[in-house]
Amino acid sequence: MKKLLLTALLSTLSAASAATLVFGGNGEPVSLESGNITDGISILVQRQIYDTLVDFKPGSTDLAPGLATSWKANANNTAWTFTLRKGVRFHDGTPMNADAIVFNLSRWWDKSHPYGFRDQGRTFEIVGELLGGYKGDATAVIKNIVKVNDTTVRIDLNKPSSVLPNVMAAGYFGIASPTAIKKEGAKYGTPASKPVGTGPFIFQSWRTGDRVTLLPNKLYWGEKAKVDQLVIRNIKDASQRLNELKAGTIDFANDLTPDSLRSVQADKNLVAVKRPSFNVGFVSMNNRNQYLKNQSVRQAISMAINKKAIVEGFWNGLGVSNASFVPPVMSWANSSKVPADYKFDPAAAKKMLADAGYPNGFSIDLWYMPVSRPYFPTPKPIAEAIAADLSAIGIKVNLKTQDWAKYLEDRNKEPGFDMYMIGWTGDYGDPDNFYGAYYGANASDDINWNPANVETLLQQGRAAATQEAKAKVYSQLHEITYNAAYRIPMVHSNPLAAARSYVKGWAPSPLGSEPFNTITVTGKK
Repeated sequence: MKKLLLTALLSTLSAASAATLVFGGNGEPVSLESGNITDGISILVQRQIYDTLVDFKPGSTDLAPGLATSWKANANNTAWTFTLRKGVRFHDGTPMNADAIVFNLSRWWDKSHPYGFRDQGRTFEIVGELLGGYKGDATAVIKNIVKVNDTTVRIDLNKPSSVLPNVMAAGYFGIASPTAIKKEGAKYGTPASKPVGTGPFIFQSWRTGDRVTLLPNKLYWGEKAKVDQLVIRNIKDASQRLNELKAGTIDFANDLTPDSLRSVQADKNLVAVKRPSFNVGFVSMNNRNQYLKNQSVRQAISMAINKKAIVEGFWNGLGVSNASFVPPVMSWANSSKVPADYKFDPAAAKKMLADAGYPNGFSIDLWYMPVSRPYFPTPKPIAEAIAADLSAIGIKVNLKTQDWAKYLEDRNKEPGFDMYMIGWTGDYGDPDNFYGAYYGANASDDINWNPANVETLLQQGRAAATQEAKAKVYSQLHEITYNAAYRIPMVHSNPLAAARSYVKGWAPSPLGSEPFNTITVTGKK
């Protein structure tokens, strides 16, 4: 009898471990090459394949050891030393050591690196945005990357930074196998290649337009995956993701539309998951445009958009509107001199437009993304609402969109978009990650506006060591950017996710993505 029970138990455990975990993604990765992405779905997939130098505690923005077990700054925060985890190997069997870390960081930061493939289109844009620039740039945070010994790396800085470990924890900066990059060459990170990291899952295949399939890393140094296969499907349409959740063809999904909440709650097989609000959705305006280079025009537009009504109409209680570029949890960084929100006053906006020389308005393009995002779950209808508000003051809006990867690329190419919808989910818990990602050198090409005082304040914010010191800096940035009105914050959302009831161990991060190695699907049929 005992033998039968043991056999049955082993059979049950085997069946549970042999399950496939299927995630409904909101689009296709732009790339699986670490350091060369800015979009959320690429980060989510890369979180499974790669580890970062520093990590976050599950469901939190608090730092935790990653490939580095510890890190320490010098007295003035101009050099950070990272002690590496011993005995870790990449999926291809090669060692993760100081040489590998220096190789990865250098190819992102050094434009002349032989394996940076800049001549074949690589930009590593996020390095410029979060680290001020590249090797040799006057605004660059990093001065040098040094191998101290096989298990120690030091990053020397041109200017003090209290947030460098936070930046190293961001999902863009997964550490890849140098051997794999050298072998694959410029095709590394494309569907035709095999990305190789040290993470909890090993890349198996990328079927363009459909799915990425991963296998568990049986030799993972951390908590090992509980399933025998992870499939991340490309399901752009949020309603389709919900329908497939209900049907059980996927196990869990992000970025459902806010009006799906009641439907999820009414289904006994589903569990609603509300991620903490740690994002901003906004509209950007391009200074190259003949109309938008006028501050009065931009301010008129900010007064013409009924943000409150739009948020109430499209977020179903899962979003708030205010005049802050940082999420509510960082309200300490806001200025008391800035109103709680932009004033909605179409009559005043129309007069301001007339005073600026445009009594009959003008025509302008407004671009919206082709995929749902945590901050803009239904981009097209939201864009239509914005267009309707602007038409009330005489501005004719031409709505446009295009492929997501091209959208992200073309916004930064001259002449850029007139106006466009975009957003940001924080990568770490500091205002620098919001302001630094969209203002300052290498982060404001899309709006063509980077005054010296903004750059100075960004550097001061990174150097500030206490919240009080940071607040003094970022409150000034808040005032300057609010008055300039190049980027109009629309919403801070609580992104809606959902899972089948048998999905356990999922710890959704406020940062928008997390590794799935902790998840079990015991009971899945």
